[in-house]
Amino acid sequence: MNRQISRRSFLKQTGTALAAGSLGFPSILFRRRKTKLGVALVGLGSYATGQLAPALQETEHCELRGIVTGTPSKIPVWQERYGIPDQNVYSYETLPDVANNDDIDVIYIVTPPGIHARDAIVAAEAGKHVWCEKPMAMNPDECQAIIDAANKSGVQLTIGYRMQHEPNTQTIIRYGEQQTYGAITGVETGAGYSGAHRDPDNWRRIARLGGGALYDMGVYPINAARYATGMEPVMVRGRQWSDREEMYSEVDEHTDFELMFPGDLTAKGETSFGNSTNYLNVECTDGWYKLSPMQSYRGVQGETSDGTQLPPAGINQQARQMDDNALAIKENRKPLVPGEEGLADIRIVRAIMESSSRDEEWIRL
Repeated sequence: MNRQISRRSFLKQTGTALAAGSLGFPSILFRRRKTKLGVALVGLGSYATGQLAPALQETEHCELRGIVTGTPSKIPVWQERYGIPDQNVYSYETLPDVANNDDIDVIYIVTPPGIHARDAIVAAEAGKHVWCEKPMAMNPDECQAIIDAANKSGVQLTIGYRMQHEPNTQTIIRYGEQQTYGAITGVETGAGYSGAHRDPDNWRRIARLGGGALYDMGVYPINAARYATGMEPVMVRGRQWSDREEMYSEVDEHTDFELMFPGDLTAKGETSFGNSTNYLNVECTDGWYKLSPMQSYRGVQGETSDGTQLPPAGINQQARQMDDNALAIKENRKPLVPGEEGLADIRIVRAIMESSSRDEEWIRL
């Protein structure tokens, strides 16, 4: 996949002589000091447009320098808004050519889950660090293929679980690790929203693209149960169904599940496209603590049984996440949420789906 492209053909494609500075033809005029890492967003949908691109205007350790899109009409809008030069604009077909562009350090995959593996592997093989949105991919084999590609190229891979970078969530994780309120005896968690995906081309309605409540929202409570307990489940069962078959005939509109952890500790979870849920409740031998909401872009807050309040942190979560990940690259240390985190959740997702197809049978992981 890591094919080379000639200087002449690339200049012809982009229509600008400025490309010379990023094709291995050094010029002091075009060299940036690497005080900030250059990020290219792959997929210019609502999350990239409404959250990631604005957040990159607030980051200290990385900045938006490139885009990858299959919609040419979006290109001039993004170029004008963010000052992106022609040589940093790619299509999905020309994405391998980013290997020749020293201005881009990180490729952030923000396409539908069904094509995460395709784009993430190309980015890794191009020698770029990979940030991949959740859910990581469609199945464990795809997740492992992304991990293998990153390892082979010696680049960092991290998954876009912004909650693990959020201060109140980190407090909850610390409570579990230190048993601040005693040993955990139970977890209940949910993430979903009440709405409708009326456009038949919306990827959330299409199974092969990773649609359905479990893929889109269910990884939040799955991941929350794992980081709250600090353990991996050994058995899983679940139930999936749709009330609005006209929209969700291919995928689940609702999913309920149970995760059995070592020591018979059970976590109950729910996710939905029809019901608004947003909470993480942790019961312990000496008290309890909770977050509600536990995964909103703003306002994550909580409380504990002894009256401790966890007020909203007042941060841009996406900016915090990307700065943390950029620092991990610059300091050559393991990222907070490596690819193995995404793989672990997708194993559970697939087991929940299998359980539902088997009349809620317990599936051993």
